[in-house]
Formats: sequence, C-alpha cells, structure tokens
Amino acid sequence: MGDFVRLEMRGAVGVIRLDRPPVNAVNIQVHHELLAVAQQVAESGTIRAVVLYGGERSFAAGADIKELATCGPGEITAFGRTLNHAISAIARLGQPVVAAVNGYALGLGCELALAADFRIVADDVRIGLPEITLGVIPGGGGTQRLPRLVGVSKAKELIFFGRPVDGPEAVRIGLATRSLPSGAVLPAAMELAERLASGPTAALAAAKRAIDDGMDGSISAGLDLEARRFAELFATDDQTIGMTSFLKDGPGKATFTGR
Repeated sequence: MGDFVRLEMRGAVGVIRLDRPPVNAVNIQVHHELLAVAQQVAESGTIRAVVLYGGERSFAAGADIKELATCGPGEITAFGRTLNHAISAIARLGQPVVAAVNGYALGLGCELALAADFRIVADDVRIGLPEITLGVIPGGGGTQRLPRLVGVSKAKELIFFGRPVDGPEAVRIGLATRSLPSGAVLPAAMELAERLASGPTAALAAAKRAIDDGMDGSISAGLDLEARRFAELFATDDQTIGMTSFLKDGPGKATFTGR
C-alpha cells in the first residue's frame, strides 16, 4: 500500500485509488506507486476488471510542477521513463480498465485516463493536455493516445492550444464514453466494471490485445494477431461454457468462470 496510490477490492473489481490531496498532482512517487499497483493487478488471479478513481474533487490535476520546474535534462529523462512505464503498465493490463473522472484530469491526469479502455466523466469535468502553455509537450503518452481516440486534427487542436474540454464535448469527440452528473460517475464506472468482470476474462483480454496491438501495425498483421488470439480461446473453460450455453439456452445466458 503506497502513500498516494492504493488498491481497493470490491468483489472482482480492483479500484486503483489516487489519493494525494488536494488535487492528486502526479510526482515521481506517484509514478512508482502506480507501477507497483499495476503489477499487483496484473499478477492477481481474482481481479477481473479495474476502475481508476481520484475522488470527487479531482481525478488528477497534472504533474507536480514544483518538482518539475527545477529538473535538468537528465532528471527529466528519468522522470519521463518512470512516468511512461507506469502509464503503460496501466494500459497493458489484461483486465478491462474504466476511468471514473471527476473535477480535473489535466496533463498527466488526462494521460492516465487515456490509458483506460473507457472513460466515464463528470459533466463539469475539465480534461485535456495544457502542457503547451508551459512551453513543453505532453510526456506521458498524450501525443500518441489522444489522436488514436479523437483523430489527428482534433488532437492537434487540443494539444496545440492546450484547451481542456468538459464532459459533453469529451463524449462528442470520442474522448469519453459517457458524461454524467459528478455524483453518478463512480457508480456508473463501477456498474460497467462489474458487468465486464462477469464476462469471459480470457476473451476480454484477447480482444483488448488484438485491438490495441493491431492499431500499431498493418491490417494484415492485425488479422494474423486476431486469428491467433481467436484460436487460443478454444483452450479456455469460458469458451466451452459460452458455446454450450448458447446451444442450450440461446445467446447471452452464459455464466462465465473467468478460466
């Protein structure tokens, strides 16, 4: 259990909770604790879905600028390395990840939310990448993950001008899945995560890897990857359960075990 990042279990859902008051500014200790928690989740045999949550006031308001302002090139290289390891570890989790985003998700906070598979955001959220206003660019994956979600032109607009968006606009441009009143964000994220946790764990992980890894190569390489993942699932209990249930009771009735 870290000082600023902890893992809370709610049935088969693991909640990764950021807790560095007042606004969850991300410093190098948070990087290390995020990485440790991500490794714990990856190695768990019981966590079948994940929720990222920063509280009611702020998901994460960005980097700890006081820490960054005095860094030289060597120090910032080390900072960026641990940062990318931590955020990539979240993005590479086999479990589906849902970000529950209230308040501010700026800079590194936005980049952490981008590492999730789904983002449930508050109507009054402020989410974006304002690094250009500090004379730098996003350093935690923002220039790569944002264009894959919203398209190159929209990503350039948001990054070049450092403009955050609210919840309804985030949904319109494809940055968020749903926009809700702030008090409904965590319950909605938990409901989605619980639905995912009841699904076929190996199949969800295979679909996630096929989509994410397929985006980085040619369509032919992606089709080969998909075919391999599809075949591998025929060695799982959930495939047998799902197809047996379909033949007996019709679609959507299977109770999966996660094996």
